[in-house]
Parts: sequence; C-alpha cells; structure tokens
Amino acid sequence: MCRDPRFVCSPQDQRRTNMLVSGLPSGVRSFVLYMPFVEWKVGSVSGGDIAGLIAAGVFAVLVGLLAIPLLKLGRVLDETTSSIRDVTEGITPILDETALALREANKQLARVDTITKNVADVTGNASALVALFAASVGGPLIKLAGFTAAVRVALRGAGTFRPTRKGSAKRGHETTD
Repeated sequence: MCRDPRFVCSPQDQRRTNMLVSGLPSGVRSFVLYMPFVEWKVGSVSGGDIAGLIAAGVFAVLVGLLAIPLLKLGRVLDETTSSIRDVTEGITPILDETALALREANKQLARVDTITKNVADVTGNASALVALFAASVGGPLIKLAGFTAAVRVALRGAGTFRPTRKGSAKRGHETTD
C-alpha cells in the first residue's frame, strides 16, 4: 500500500508491505506503511553521467592516496610523543640528582667559606703577633747587637785611633801618607 502518490508501487510490492506489517506493533506498522518500495526504472546513461562516475572514482582514489601519508604522519606523531615521554622519564632522575649535587656543593662551599674566614682571622692575628714581637723584642735586640758589635771593636783595637786621609778618624787603621 503506497500512500505517497509520487512513488510507483507494484501490486507485488503492496503484498510484501502487507506481509511485513502484519506482525509489527501498530506504531511501527504506520511507519512502514509510509515507506514505499520505489521501482527504479533503468533508462539510458548519458555522457555526463559517465563523466560524473569517473570523477567520483578519481576523487575516491585521490582521497585514498591522501589518507596514506596522513596515516603515516599520525604514526610519526605517536612515535614522537612516546619518545618525548621516554626522554622525560629519563631526564627527571638526572635533574633530581643534579639538584642534589648542587645542594651538596653549596653546603661544601659554605664550609669552605667558614674555613677561609677563620684562616683570614688567624693570619691577621699572626701578623699582629709578629708586629708586636718586632716592636717589643726587635728594638732592644737591635740595640743589643749594636752594643755587642761596638764592644767587640773596642776590645779588638783598644786605643788605636788614627786619622784618615780626609781628616776623619778610624779606629784600628793606620794612615799611609
């Protein structure tokens, strides 16, 4: 039973429709009754129809050929993503170890800084001690050395005093005029 006048239904199509509809619920039955079986009539095929079919086939082949590089590009991007993930997983422990090494190096540098400060203090104290020793012991020691040298000269040449050429006097030396 074709109810749409635009479609041509044969009596055989009407029987098939009635046979199909008889076992269906009423809501589905009314839907199927409005679905006509259309009879296609085969006519002659024009050159434009053939050109359209050829164009559709070429377009389908073109789409297929373009899909291959896109699929390969998708695989390349998947591999790149997995490689980046692997590199990230490998670099994370290295960065953690580097950070730990830097923290330890900073601790050691702080200790070296403390040691250097203490060495500078000790050096300053040693310099002050040397200056104090030179001021307190060095002056009298130089005077004592000068005194002993004078005593030695005096004991060696006891009383030999003679003038030199230019009129100055030297002890223990004779003038030869």
